[in-house]
Amino acid sequence: MIDPRIDGGMGGRDYYDENNGWTYLWQVQHDIPGLMQLMGGKQKFEDRLDQLFREDLGRSKYSFWSRFPDATGLVGQYSMGNEPSFFIPYLYNYTSAPWKTQKRIRFLLDVWFKDNIFGIPGDEDGGGMSAFVVFSSMGFYPITPGIPVYAIGSPVFSKVTIALENGKKFTMIAHHCSVVNKYIQSARLNGKELKQPWLTHQELMNNGLLELEMGPKPNKGWGVME
Repeated sequence: MIDPRIDGGMGGRDYYDENNGWTYLWQVQHDIPGLMQLMGGKQKFEDRLDQLFREDLGRSKYSFWSRFPDATGLVGQYSMGNEPSFFIPYLYNYTSAPWKTQKRIRFLLDVWFKDNIFGIPGDEDGGGMSAFVVFSSMGFYPITPGIPVYAIGSPVFSKVTIALENGKKFTMIAHHCSVVNKYIQSARLNGKELKQPWLTHQELMNNGLLELEMGPKPNKGWGVME
């Protein structure tokens, strides 16, 4: 029987690459509903995500890292220090708990990307890690390569303006945003109520204005899609 925490040879390269089965379980960005169905539905998909962040190593850190030296910045079996994991916290947006994306993203940014001696938690390969931080700090992230849609998370900044190459601007305003007020209470896109936890690239490029009302407790109904 395969142990998804440790099997796969040195660096997991016999089965995966640099990370273990817990990480590569989620590498189906092109068909997230299909993956959800294979796991037994939306609730079991969410439960498996929860387990990812609390699953223990099952051995000493020394033993684990001797096999997976790239799996740094660990939260349970989630590895913040390597590119294959970056999109995973945003998968809660496909469940009945988008607020967990907001919670996880702010936790990960706060724990692993402090402006202190710890620096960054892993290998800054080609700018991928910095891109995660920049996108997530602005409040959104592209989950699936090639699909021009951004999942909404929890912005660190109260206001962000992006000068676009077409001469237009995209603006994100997070009202009452703070360390405590990290949960989205409601959202508007170009003045209209936004109920879904994502926006398109076209909306971003077309003088988009995303406004988020932030609060200290999760609005567990916002962003939930049938």
